[in-house]
Amino acid sequence: MSYKQMTGNIISATKVEPDGAFITSAASGVWNLQEQYDYVRGGNWPNAANPAPTGIFAITYGTDGEVKNGIDTISITSAGNASDFGDLSVGSRQGLGSVSSNTRGVFAGGEVSNSASNHIDYVTISSAGNASDFGDLAANARFLSGAGSQTRGIFTMGNTSFDYITIANTGNSTDFGNASRNQANNSSASSSTRSVHMGGAGPTNAIDYLTIASTGDATDFGDLTATREKNANGAVCSDTRAITSGAESGAQASTIEYLTIASTGNGTSFGDLVGASNNGSSCSSKLRGLLHIGYNGSIAGDTVSFITIASTGDAADYGDLTVAHYKGAGLSNNHGGLA
Repeated sequence: MSYKQMTGNIISATKVEPDGAFITSAASGVWNLQEQYDYVRGGNWPNAANPAPTGIFAITYGTDGEVKNGIDTISITSAGNASDFGDLSVGSRQGLGSVSSNTRGVFAGGEVSNSASNHIDYVTISSAGNASDFGDLAANARFLSGAGSQTRGIFTMGNTSFDYITIANTGNSTDFGNASRNQANNSSASSSTRSVHMGGAGPTNAIDYLTIASTGDATDFGDLTATREKNANGAVCSDTRAITSGAESGAQASTIEYLTIASTGNGTSFGDLVGASNNGSSCSSKLRGLLHIGYNGSIAGDTVSFITIASTGDAADYGDLTVAHYKGAGLSNNHGGLA
């Protein structure tokens, strides 16, 4: 339909309904200010400050102990394979933690040549390239996980403590507080105000939570439906729901479960992965979670599956990473911790 927008009918255009608020969205045609304002208020107008949801995976450890240092990038809005992004600044790291704002992704710690590392590096999510030095953890740490808000990232330190960083500022991490248990190989997720830390060494089914803007010791949240270990960075989240998967009793498993972050209580069954997995990694938008099948059978995996976070049900195939790996880490510019 043609719309006459200017006096004297000088300009006319066919308007196309906006297809979202991301910078990559389209709203072609000639719009008057009131119409545009209505779409902006409804959160459905292209916005240069709102990048399309993008996932980043650190590629760290392959079958038979092959060490790697690559970084992949993947679109979270449309199914397809990942592409090469760059390299970590310190390679051969496995079991590293990750946090992110809507512009910057940060990787911390990990195991290098059988020894824990304190290295932190970062990438700018919108620009492919190699990672740069960020600073150091307060202590060497491996088999971490991470969660946080737009401003602060929190790392489980592979033991009973937490560290935090200010994501926008390079520098060393600072002690946050203590956990109720050994959290090595657990998984973490967050809303913009609260982080939840699920499972860990033992294995255990315990869940702790923190208030991100403060510092202090963790508080008991509830229990998972299963004991889960060997699943660092295996969680995704919206601003209301945290989801973890795989790695039951330290072994490969296909089960997925979820929590409501703002409450306390036990996990609830969600569905199943496309295959059994442990030591997988993940990333998400507020709507969709991408779950990487890490170690499956006796080989590292490259398969990425996806779920719709607000619903329940089994995961479906999404695409492949550029390299099969496990014990890696994932992050994004659009997860539930970003208000």
